[in-house]
Amino acid sequence: MPPPDATTAQAIAEGIEDLYARPLADLETLAGLTPDGSMLATLIAGLADLRLAEHNIAFQSLRLVQLADPEREIGTAETGHIFDCARRIAAAVAARDAYAKTLSGVLASLHRVPASDAKPEPAPDSPTAVPAPAPARPVARTR
Repeated sequence: MPPPDATTAQAIAEGIEDLYARPLADLETLAGLTPDGSMLATLIAGLADLRLAEHNIAFQSLRLVQLADPEREIGTAETGHIFDCARRIAAAVAARDAYAKTLSGVLASLHRVPASDAKPEPAPDSPTAVPAPAPARPVARTR
């Protein structure tokens, strides 16, 4: 379980590491070898998108604090910038939440299968076993 102050991306990254039992750096390298068609590559790409959304939220929040500084005079132009910044934060939060929901759902549906050390035992011959049919002979063409 991630610490309480962990970002959503950190929690998802830890879930991916737990699922594959490898460090994220190794998994990113492995995902780069098969970028299309693998669950790992899809999880890593989704994680990158989630991190980008979180970075955008942090950047736009800092920008909003700068724009709305109490010592700063807010005129018509600044008002437009403030509204635009708030809109960008809302869009980034929506994207982050969508990525987090999807990735969390996928991770919750996947699980590690324990490695089996024992080899399966061959089935014993039974007297009631039906013999396998003999292969069919090729048919000769007449014309």
